[in-house]
Amino acid sequence: MSRVLVVDDDAAIRTVVAQALRRAGHDVTLAASLAEADAARARVRPDVLVTDVKLPDGDGLDHLRSLGERDAKLPVIVLSAQNTLSTAVRASEAGAYDYLPKPFDLHALVSAVDAALASAGTVPTDPIGEEEGALPLLGRSPAMQAVYRVIARVVSNDLTVLISGESGTGKELVARAIHDLGPRRAAPFIAINMAAIPRDLIEAELFGHERGAFTGAATRGIGRFEQAAGGTLFLDEIGDMPLDAQTRLLRVLQSGEFTPVGGARPIRADARIVAATNRDLATRVMGGQFREDLFYRLNVVPIELPPLRDRSGDVALLARRFLDSAAAQGLSHRRLDEDAVRLLETHDWPGNVRELENLMRRLAVLARDEVIDARSVRAVIGTMTGRAIEDPGIGSAVRALIEHIADERPGSLTDGTLYARVIDEVERPLIEAMLQRYGRNQLRTARALGINRNTLRKRLVSLGLVDQAGG
Repeated sequence: MSRVLVVDDDAAIRTVVAQALRRAGHDVTLAASLAEADAARARVRPDVLVTDVKLPDGDGLDHLRSLGERDAKLPVIVLSAQNTLSTAVRASEAGAYDYLPKPFDLHALVSAVDAALASAGTVPTDPIGEEEGALPLLGRSPAMQAVYRVIARVVSNDLTVLISGESGTGKELVARAIHDLGPRRAAPFIAINMAAIPRDLIEAELFGHERGAFTGAATRGIGRFEQAAGGTLFLDEIGDMPLDAQTRLLRVLQSGEFTPVGGARPIRADARIVAATNRDLATRVMGGQFREDLFYRLNVVPIELPPLRDRSGDVALLARRFLDSAAAQGLSHRRLDEDAVRLLETHDWPGNVRELENLMRRLAVLARDEVIDARSVRAVIGTMTGRAIEDPGIGSAVRALIEHIADERPGSLTDGTLYARVIDEVERPLIEAMLQRYGRNQLRTARALGINRNTLRKRLVSLGLVDQAGG
């Protein structure tokens, strides 16, 4: 198994990078500073180094130069939030194998690491299959970055986590990430959907049962708490748990022990608890449907997953990932054109990420052409929802554009350039559409727009549309 050393002072970035690389079959060591990196490098002798530029105790590129003098064969991939040409040039001059500006695509990073290993004559020896190796969490939006930061803070401890969010937002994926990145990763991850178990079987499912405890109990049954010993127990849809079962669960969380149904001897509970719900538990507590003391026992570290409509900047990234996954599983390879992406970014996604994944798989099967256009997207969404999907309004398009600008460059919403950038983005398609409508006749186009022909001409030159306008 190839060894990768990741150096970044942002715990959230270390978490997601490590997650992606480990699932691609690499052994990953993490460091938060140059000093930690030097110690780790001497200890694990990595095959690839992935490093940030700005670190608490120095400049990663300056360190790279000195590292090259000591270990010229070690390929280095540089990450930087300073997305400038000069940074890329400095990285190249320092001997970096590759340079990725932040925010970067995790798939691009994994590909860069694999390429660096190949160039050095090393390849991953234990790659994980496509189904297991699919990245469980993906997104560059501020909302998802906030989720990553909370995950980074809880993976190294056993604090109970309560994940809330609408159906389809990926609550189980977050629970699995917490397990996979933590010290219990070698032990089982056991998931149980509390809404899918008959009321009279919940206790037996959770705590097990002795032989003869009830009709049909011909042998001893092992409950989920016992199955998850040493690992993580994920209680999904905890808000649908009956009150009497809540009382029993609370007792286990308080005492650290459970007794199988029909049993006499308690068993120590050795599982980290991660719970999830799509309900507002605080409201259910007020309505007497959920125990207040259990709520506080579960809500030690809350993680709230944003709905997909609040992270439109991630939609294109997720959609392309799902299309790639579909192609890897034998379906036709497809890609989205710009109009299709804009339509996806303005859809309200009531089914969240699960709905988007379903849509991409359907398009991989049903779309006639390799390039998927907005008409194809609109038609398939219509068959899924049973209602026609209208063209997105200009307001939705502008909101999606603002989200894209904010995700593309942090601080761009407050640097005084937003108005000009949005106007430029809106003006181009407006002028192009009117030119096409009037057969590229500039005089008729200017009259229709209500501007002077000379003004139109200047805008055509500024926007690079002179040739399209007929000179």
